[in-house]
Amino acid sequence: MKRAGFIALAVLLCTAMIFIAGCNRGQSAAASGGRTEITLVNLKVEIDEALKAYAQVYESQTGVRVTIRTYGGDSDYESNLQALINSGTEPEIFAFEGPTAYDRWKAAGRVTNLSDQAWARDTDVAYMDGNTVGGFPLTVEGYGLGYNKALLQRAGVDPATLTNVAAIRAAFQRIDSMKAQLGIDAVVSMAAGPTMTWVTGLHGVNVYLTGGLPYNSPTRYIDMLLAGQVDNARLTKFAEYYSLLFQYSNRTTTLTGGYDQQLGDYALQKTVFIHQGNWLDPNFAEMGITFEMGYAPHAFLDENTDGIFVAAPSWWLVNARSANPEEGKKFLAAMASTPEGHDFMVNKAGMIPAFKSVRLSPTGPFSRAVQDWMSQGKIYNWQQYKLPDGFGMNTLGPIFTEMAAGRINTLQFVTQFTTAVAGIGSSR
Repeated sequence: MKRAGFIALAVLLCTAMIFIAGCNRGQSAAASGGRTEITLVNLKVEIDEALKAYAQVYESQTGVRVTIRTYGGDSDYESNLQALINSGTEPEIFAFEGPTAYDRWKAAGRVTNLSDQAWARDTDVAYMDGNTVGGFPLTVEGYGLGYNKALLQRAGVDPATLTNVAAIRAAFQRIDSMKAQLGIDAVVSMAAGPTMTWVTGLHGVNVYLTGGLPYNSPTRYIDMLLAGQVDNARLTKFAEYYSLLFQYSNRTTTLTGGYDQQLGDYALQKTVFIHQGNWLDPNFAEMGITFEMGYAPHAFLDENTDGIFVAAPSWWLVNARSANPEEGKKFLAAMASTPEGHDFMVNKAGMIPAFKSVRLSPTGPFSRAVQDWMSQGKIYNWQQYKLPDGFGMNTLGPIFTEMAAGRINTLQFVTQFTTAVAGIGSSR
């Protein structure tokens, strides 16, 4: 909901001293006519409708109005959030994606200690700042090389064999030779354009960072990267794999398509594979998509790497500088502990719950696939959010775009990637 009029009115009503002491804390929460209002800034576009519906349920139960602002997908979340704050609106709750963002908000005085919240004892994936709970985990997510089971079967490809790069290359070649027979336009639905560098520069880079590493000790390559170093042999294999994805994708979608186009190609069964995670499930439900799906690994190495990438993707913090952080805490507590909150997370938003007390299981095809990989212990961690702020999307992501467009080859990709990473070491 646009709040420009509200902000303008508040400025007229506040004196200069009141504005400094109170209004600057944010206009997102107010008691107007006995009604309390809070604002939540969400970065998961896939759950926008479900989250807004839950906010209405919560208002009917508590009388507290929760305004949901969603940024992400084709629009940059961080810049929109910062612009909102710069305008004078301090949301009670907003998302952050890892230590770089968390440390920035902590330095700005916006982090609330959530260690005393009951839900903090009900999860293993809260965001921890030492021994302090700093973030509420909305969900656990996973991603790999998503596939259409029926199309793979028609092509004579067993997904269980797709655990090394040679097997994936052979499968791509076979499927590509059968495009007319399968009724597809391309083998892979892939996005690498300017608005989709979160796919390549974050989730893609994490394939290099943690693929094949033990879940609880995945820091070898991120530690090297933060010191300005890369493993050249591993990075070369990684570049060759992404070049393969680009080679067998729809060029228009890859270079200029946004989130909707990438999803649409796969949902319409015009591709066999997609480079996305289980956060697609709510979109599939809205579109009435019912075909069976699963995940294969992003197996970019010669040796077998039989796992997908699973972790808490982001967290919500309660903004200490907002007008009503206590109401923000209550909203999160209700989501984690009530039947309505559980119903929102699992049934309505299609998410894998982060809390042990939730007894519901998601019905979405990719979420079920993620849970299957988790139950087998075949998972790799996420380390991409330890990258310096904006480095993945703004510095590394465009290098993928250049390779996807054919303006650089894999050797040049490795060179540019290595040079960019070296700049981290010199600036630390």
